[in-house]
Amino acid sequence: MKRLILAMGLMFTAAIAQASTDIQEVESPGGFKAWLVEEPSIPFVALELRFKGGASLDAAGKRGAANLMVALLEEGAADMDAHAFAQAGESIAAQFSYDIGDDAVRISAKFLTETRDEAVDLLKQSLLTPRFDQDAIDRVRRQVIAGIQSDIKDPDSIANVSWDKMVFGDHPYGSDYNGTEDSVAALTRDDLMAAHQSILTRDRVYVAAAGDISADELGALMDTLLSDLPATGAPQPADVEVQTKAGVTVIPFDTPQSVAIFGHKGMKRHDPDFFTAYVLNVILGGGGFEARLMQEVREKRGLTYGVYSYLVPKEHAELYLGRVASANDRIAEAVSVISDEWAKMAANGVTEEELARAKTYLTGSYPLRFDGNGPIARILVGMQMEGLTPDYITTRNDQIEAVTLDDVKRVAAELLHPDALHFVVVGQPEGL
Repeated sequence: MKRLILAMGLMFTAAIAQASTDIQEVESPGGFKAWLVEEPSIPFVALELRFKGGASLDAAGKRGAANLMVALLEEGAADMDAHAFAQAGESIAAQFSYDIGDDAVRISAKFLTETRDEAVDLLKQSLLTPRFDQDAIDRVRRQVIAGIQSDIKDPDSIANVSWDKMVFGDHPYGSDYNGTEDSVAALTRDDLMAAHQSILTRDRVYVAAAGDISADELGALMDTLLSDLPATGAPQPADVEVQTKAGVTVIPFDTPQSVAIFGHKGMKRHDPDFFTAYVLNVILGGGGFEARLMQEVREKRGLTYGVYSYLVPKEHAELYLGRVASANDRIAEAVSVISDEWAKMAANGVTEEELARAKTYLTGSYPLRFDGNGPIARILVGMQMEGLTPDYITTRNDQIEAVTLDDVKRVAAELLHPDALHFVVVGQPEGL
């Protein structure tokens, strides 16, 4: 059955270019809304659910509860323990995955048309009546704590956690959503049930589907699946104004190679200049080997295997970040070169050649994202959460092409702040 799903996914790719632009907006009799790309030629459906809030909704003193709760959704439901639930899904070739981030719980389902009702019933039970058996809690808790113990020995994880703590302080963004060893060890079944009731709620759910399902069928599916969830959840955390100063924070760690996270305030996703900033970032650090940072830090000086930058428009804060790793005796030079390139682009913008190359890369690679009904459903639900409209898929490349050299120069001066570019370096850096 798994091979059948894979084969159907490959067959579906041929219809992507046409189908991906035909988005239906669906509203169920019960008032749930979804976006749908219907493709009836293959008897296979991908369904995506998002619950806004995610790990940032952890209750005070219960850090890690949302993460542990979501990890337990597939560990048994209703009258099925973890083994029975897994077997039930396997028997009908249904696949479910559950994940969490700072701002959302992500649930994905893939199932055959002929077993859609059974698959939806299984998914519903995992959402509404997870068992939270103590043996499952203890087993998954040990896995989470093992990951936390590994992370405290990993330079990348240390850099990320240190950066977040520096920028966000006591805000939920300021700590790892996995929690700490102590906080996770102290979580009870009641804590997990409380997290379940406050996060998986009707008022913050987004839905998308792609494949062999009609609008009416999707509407009925949503009412069946979601109507019995709690109506409202925990309040969202406050927004954060990111404030940094140029400089370096060193976190001593015994390793031959230092890791650095760098950045400052970014840009909201709904800013009118976001597309320009997106193009700018491809030129500066997001465009692979052609990006300036890769050229200057790796290709010309051999200071690193990789350096990159990326925009992070979170729900309650905006960041512009980057990462680099280099030998302890060379990281200071890498920091210096990155700072110089940041300042050069802020002052001078980019060249016509760089802009043309970035546009070609961005417009050419975009259709490749629609390589199956699973990716299509994920894109659709992401668009909804970002407040985009269905025509975004057809207008996105036009907006990229509309970016001018003057636009990039203006936004570079507004977005890039050399006087706020801060580096958190984990290792034993020389000269910092």
